[in-house]
Amino acid sequence: MPKFQFIVSNPTIRKAYKVEVDQTKATGIIGKVIGEKFNGDILGLPGYELQITGGTDKDGFPMHPQVRGSGRKSVVLSHPPCFHPRLKGQRKRKMVRGNTVSADIVQINCKIVKAGVKPIEQLFGKEEKKEEAKPEEKVEEKPKEEKKTEEKPKEVKTKKEGEEVQKKS
Repeated sequence: MPKFQFIVSNPTIRKAYKVEVDQTKATGIIGKVIGEKFNGDILGLPGYELQITGGTDKDGFPMHPQVRGSGRKSVVLSHPPCFHPRLKGQRKRKMVRGNTVSADIVQINCKIVKAGVKPIEQLFGKEEKKEEAKPEEKVEEKPKEEKKTEEKPKEVKTKKEGEEVQKKS
C-alpha cells in the first residue's frame, strides 16, 4: 500500500518531524491545495491544526503554489519556490507539480498552525535522551612523552687550501 510521508515543521522550536501514514487513512488530504489547513488527527496529533506548505511527487518533482491542478507542467521560473536564481534576471524552464495533493504525491510538507494540549515531542516519542551515566572503565593511560627540543647541528669549520668552509653535521 502506498504511503504519504509527512514532514511536520514546528516553527516555534525550529524542528521537523517525519511521519508515515497509509494513503487509505489520509484520504481527507487528497484534493487539498497548498495553503489549506487540516486536522492533525490524521497524523496522530489530536488537537493540532496543520497547514500544507508543499511537497514532492513520486519522481521528485516539487509542488508549486502558482500552478493549478495536480498534474505536471513545464513552466518558466524566475524566483523561489522551486528555483533560486544565482544571477539577477535569470530564468529557467523547470518541470513542477501542481498545487493540489493527489495520489501521486509521496511527500507532503506541513507546518503547525495551532498546537494541541500535549507537546509534539511526547506524541512522536522522540524526546531527547540524556546520556546514561556509565560506570567508569579503567583505561590504561600511557605516560606522556616529553617533547625533546631539537638540537641544532653544530657548525664545524675546516680549512681547504686557505679557505674556510662550514660543514653541518
